[in-house]
Amino acid sequence: MSLPAQPHEASEPETPHLDFQGTTPYEDYVQADVLTHLQHPLSDDPGEMVFLVTTQVMELWFTVIVHEWETATTAIRNDDVARAKDALKRSVRELEALNASWKPLGQLTPGQFNAYRAALGEGSGFQSAMYRRMEFLLGEKSASMLVPHRGAPRVHAELEKALHEPSLYDEVLRLLARRGHAIPDSVVRRDVSQRYEPSPEVEEAWTELYSGDPDHELARLGEALTDVAELVWRWRNDHLVATRRAMGAKAGTGGSAGVAWLEKRARKNVFPELWTARSHV
Repeated sequence: MSLPAQPHEASEPETPHLDFQGTTPYEDYVQADVLTHLQHPLSDDPGEMVFLVTTQVMELWFTVIVHEWETATTAIRNDDVARAKDALKRSVRELEALNASWKPLGQLTPGQFNAYRAALGEGSGFQSAMYRRMEFLLGEKSASMLVPHRGAPRVHAELEKALHEPSLYDEVLRLLARRGHAIPDSVVRRDVSQRYEPSPEVEEAWTELYSGDPDHELARLGEALTDVAELVWRWRNDHLVATRRAMGAKAGTGGSAGVAWLEKRARKNVFPELWTARSHV
């Protein structure tokens, strides 16, 4: 008896396509060769390479988070709350990854950090332009923070533009005003180049929203913002703990106050009325 014919199976190639002209399509898209050759340690200590790569990874996460928050800010300005929430939810996952970047540095001893600290010279994280753009989007505006970037015209221009644009929270409060909530004109038309200061009327608006339908679109937006705020607070605290562990209360690099400055930052709430309103619900 003859066996039934077997269906023809297409032969699988043993290896993927390996021969490309020039670089590979992956390299053309990801620019991995550029990324993996950006590290130039200035000491012989192997820990410096860890520090360099980790801080460069942080800069990349800053970049994508700024992209998400700018997307959310534009969407809110255009009354597209669903698009804004999607961007904020993505940024929450990205903030979690950013915060995990502290793991390689979080247990440095003073001796380990001192082995390459001199290589930093006057360099300090507060000089990061992309991190400054993150802070500006959160409403933490300060014209003085543009000063370190005067020698880099393109970076300085980008920061100056961000300084004078409404923050993410400014646009959220303008949205609440358009939706009929009693946001005072002094908040809606405030000088957005100044640091945002809490408002009792804004607190009352969030209290009203949180006392109502928890599935209301604006209440859900408030929770997405709170998720962001919580992770920013955790970032600041992880930074504080890592710094305290590595260098105690010594002055920071670049002339910063080190731990004292970080402690002050860690006490500040992002989107403050979203936190204080909860005491009145």
